[in-house]
Amino acid sequence: MGHFYVFEFKRKQRRRFLFALLLIILLGAIIGYFSTTYKKSSAEETALMKGNEKEKQIALTFNISWGDDKVYGILETLKKHNARATFFVSGEWAERHPHIIEAITEDGHELGMLGYRYKNYLEQDIEQVRKDMIYARNVFSKLGYNDIRYIRPPSGLFNKEIIELAERIGLDVIHWSINTNDWKNPGVEAIVKEAKKASNGDIILFHASDSAKQTKNALEAVLPHYKEKGFSFATVSQIKDGVMAEEKIIE
Repeated sequence: MGHFYVFEFKRKQRRRFLFALLLIILLGAIIGYFSTTYKKSSAEETALMKGNEKEKQIALTFNISWGDDKVYGILETLKKHNARATFFVSGEWAERHPHIIEAITEDGHELGMLGYRYKNYLEQDIEQVRKDMIYARNVFSKLGYNDIRYIRPPSGLFNKEIIELAERIGLDVIHWSINTNDWKNPGVEAIVKEAKKASNGDIILFHASDSAKQTKNALEAVLPHYKEKGFSFATVSQIKDGVMAEEKIIE
């Protein structure tokens, strides 16, 4: 009988050990998953996400990689409300639409770039990314825009290596703190709801490609909302002045 109790005791010990081991493995897998997801999709190390929180201003930013229709309505709305913004455009798009680039800058808006081809940088080797950045900058220079200082990597996906590369080339990486997801056309009210979450120093992401069918109407509600609250609309350069970029650790 004594042998039975010893055997039963050892069997319970083994069960506890196996349970603890499985728990450790499960926790490791969960941590690894979220760590990987964070690296791929979160705001990255030394990317500017937010401006000076002491200033009552926000930065409106618009991405354009295709189409030439919706951008005009957005420009008209910004002019109507006397709002300045920063437009991030791909070099490939800029080559095809120099007249729209001219309209953007003539209205007092700032230019940034999305690289040349709007392709995920994380899916390319670093040399391909370098060539894309340099080629895009050369395209803007040929169009007469030699002072492009900012890059927003395609889809907002990048890592520490890409940021360091941009810095060597002389570009600052710009992310965002508020994403309206307007390109998904979730409805004007949904876009407005997200955009109204901004506070001092926030950088709001909109789109002006032809996929953004509801953005103009959303702006008609968003712009007066912030004006009534005493906010001013700043370019990325204005909101960046005197501000240290928020940092996220990327291994």
